[in-house]
Amino acid sequence: MKKRILGNSLEVSALGLGCMAMSYAYGPAGDKQEMIALLRAAVERGITFFDTAEVYGPYSNEELLGEALAPFRDQVVIATKFGIQIDPNGQQIVDSNPERIRQSVEGSLKRLKIEAIDLYYQHRVDPNVPIEEVAGTIKALIQEGKVKHFGLSEAGVKTIRRAHAVQAVTAVQSEYSLWWRRPEEELIPTLEELGIGFVPFSPLGKGFLTGAINENTQFDSSDFRNIVPRFTPEARKANQRLVELLIEVAANKLATPAQIALSWLLAQKSWIVPIPGTKKLERLDENNAAANVELTVDELQEINAKASRITVQGDRYPEALEKRTGL
Repeated sequence: MKKRILGNSLEVSALGLGCMAMSYAYGPAGDKQEMIALLRAAVERGITFFDTAEVYGPYSNEELLGEALAPFRDQVVIATKFGIQIDPNGQQIVDSNPERIRQSVEGSLKRLKIEAIDLYYQHRVDPNVPIEEVAGTIKALIQEGKVKHFGLSEAGVKTIRRAHAVQAVTAVQSEYSLWWRRPEEELIPTLEELGIGFVPFSPLGKGFLTGAINENTQFDSSDFRNIVPRFTPEARKANQRLVELLIEVAANKLATPAQIALSWLLAQKSWIVPIPGTKKLERLDENNAAANVELTVDELQEINAKASRITVQGDRYPEALEKRTGL
């Protein structure tokens, strides 16, 4: 697996592994022993970058990674997140008060069985806590040796600049793929200017860009895609045009639609590190192979030209969740 650098200093595999779905959000959690085997298989295949959060599960995803990756601690980079808590009614609330951050870091260190968090993201911007205060808290945790690198998730460019002025931001995580390209407007140019790495989540459009989902697909009742406007049957039917484009390119490259979607992302900037998620070994291998698919300048231009003529239907989040993002 090829390597890339986030924020001028953090070396990771060119593709990481998003681990949320192993415990949360995309249907039933995976079998624990099978997920441990999958995580260890990822390490054996050269993946060194693993993404989790305290709220995934909640808490069980960090525990899973802690157990699975313990034998490989010196070989891997583990990213986790703070800033979303679960209230007594089971609802998620944004909370980045310094005291809460310190509680979160101690819990994550314990669950992950590590002495320092490699990359610690604020999961969502807290409008009630100045970002300078958040960045200052992380700066102190870095000085104390409990955190190595600071990250932000779904933050707007003004917030990123303010945070970066207090404590250097190593990476920003946001959704980015052929069917969500808003980061190209302001975010990517800002990250390039500041020397901050970019970690796209949902690089396969929450599974849609693999070609395995159509308007007739039935999701498990616990799958959050059931409430996503972009995943209504009507939107899925309309958005097949984008999948058809990927299938067309994939056929010419002897690749799969998922591999073309990932290789397109990798070709955008040398400091972009997508984190596709999966619960299946065959999908892991398919995604990893994307790092070896080279799209030519002409092929990239063709993809962009054809994709620009496709209007993706449906919002990426329900309105209440979209309001929590800084984009």
